[in-house]
Amino acid sequence: MSEWRTYSRSVRLIALFALVFCLLAVSAQIPESIRQWWTYTQALSNDSMEGRDTGSAGYRRAAAYVVSKFRAAGLEPAGSSGYYQSVPLHEVRLVKEESTVSLVRNGTTEKLQWLRDITVAAAVDTPRNVAGKLVFIGSDQDPGDLTGKIAVRLRAPVTASRGQNPQFPGAVAIVNIDSTAGPEPPRWPVAYSVTMRLRDDPLPQAGHQIVFRFNPASAAKLFADSGHSYEELKALAEAGKPLPTFELPAKFEATMRFETRELSSDNIIATLPGSDPELSKQFIAVSAHLDGYGFGEPWNGDRIYNGTFDDAAYVATLMDLADKLHNSGTHLRRSVLFCVFTGEEKGLLGSKYFTTHLTVPRDQLVADINLDQLRPIFPLKILTALAINDSSLGETATQVAAQMGIRLQPDPEPERNLLRRSDHWNFMQIEVPAIGFIFGYEKGSPEEAVYRTWYAERYHSPADDLNQPWDPAAAAKFNEFFDGLVTRLANDPNPPSWNPASSFAHARKN
Repeated sequence: MSEWRTYSRSVRLIALFALVFCLLAVSAQIPESIRQWWTYTQALSNDSMEGRDTGSAGYRRAAAYVVSKFRAAGLEPAGSSGYYQSVPLHEVRLVKEESTVSLVRNGTTEKLQWLRDITVAAAVDTPRNVAGKLVFIGSDQDPGDLTGKIAVRLRAPVTASRGQNPQFPGAVAIVNIDSTAGPEPPRWPVAYSVTMRLRDDPLPQAGHQIVFRFNPASAAKLFADSGHSYEELKALAEAGKPLPTFELPAKFEATMRFETRELSSDNIIATLPGSDPELSKQFIAVSAHLDGYGFGEPWNGDRIYNGTFDDAAYVATLMDLADKLHNSGTHLRRSVLFCVFTGEEKGLLGSKYFTTHLTVPRDQLVADINLDQLRPIFPLKILTALAINDSSLGETATQVAAQMGIRLQPDPEPERNLLRRSDHWNFMQIEVPAIGFIFGYEKGSPEEAVYRTWYAERYHSPADDLNQPWDPAAAAKFNEFFDGLVTRLANDPNPPSWNPASSFAHARKN
């Protein structure tokens, strides 16, 4: 059996290497149908745009570029000020240069690195100083008196621990060591510690117990001279065995400074009026987010988080659609509302503001097709469709995809909560049918290996840039699918509708 496992792993590795080689080989072979799209992608995610952080100079340059292309394609302004909708924000940021963190053991101080060893969520009420002796919390029901101490624990995988934040009475803080398990490995180094909110929402607060995240690659530092090791405890946890509770022979000391500021950043809203006297009063929204992470903690000397496939490439898809409709003289019966959002990476803020401050009448907004979470890094045969069973959008998209030899499937990993993690979610909160897509794969296939590797090595990092391998044919096929879906929905006599069994089908009337 062990020989078979070795053989199977070898076959998968060979297939994976072959797929990566093919992607590298064809990366320069861009079909004519997406050359303009790739030009837009390059313009939005090259280093001069500085990663397009929300409210930054780079973001403003990128927004102006998008507006210029929308205007040239004949789209009409539909924001609150021309093409723009200003989104008022406030921000809390850890000033890393003026903050310190260390472990004191046997009279020796070992400095830790913010964003590389440890991080903390930015919040306005975080105390300037946090200090205490460390206690590792295992499986014991009663860890004892933690007054004035800092609890250290192994954090469950992100997908298994959403909404689970154990409290330890008396402890002044919690240090969670990130899990390395799950489909989305922890992102280290962390780009920065920044929290944004809409200005009308309250500033984020840490609460009575400060929670730190700790890099598992650095976890050995916590357990030195304790008689236990991180690897030992991790192995016990993975085997489902009980973990001991014990004191760590170290004191934790952190001094932190946070800055608060108010800023604004623009959504871009434009429309292509429909041609039908009645259907033109209805809007099919197409959306993508322009913001990225901007400048952050360097990876191999690179501190620009370009966000090429998250999500510059799909803002480019909206621009490319506008071009094609304009150049071909195509007249769609319904109006199409082009929405380019800011602040998605900070918590879907731009789309939240738009859907609560609509620039078109709510009753005329009949659907949203959102482009995010898409990575053209292997051949397109399967698309995961988020909310596929919630509205008629799923059936329509399935029909359009089938004509192109693409199979649509429901989300195979609902525990990752992807439905709530992109801008379509805010449309659904105002009862507008919406759908989003992800490049899908067969479980255990080389494509899945490429997908997992992308999340491990490129997601929300400087490696999501113009130099990464990608599949031009897959990108072209998706753009063709998207164009076909928008055309079908815009020309259909009947607007999209919620399926009766959907939890979102409240009192929506079409």
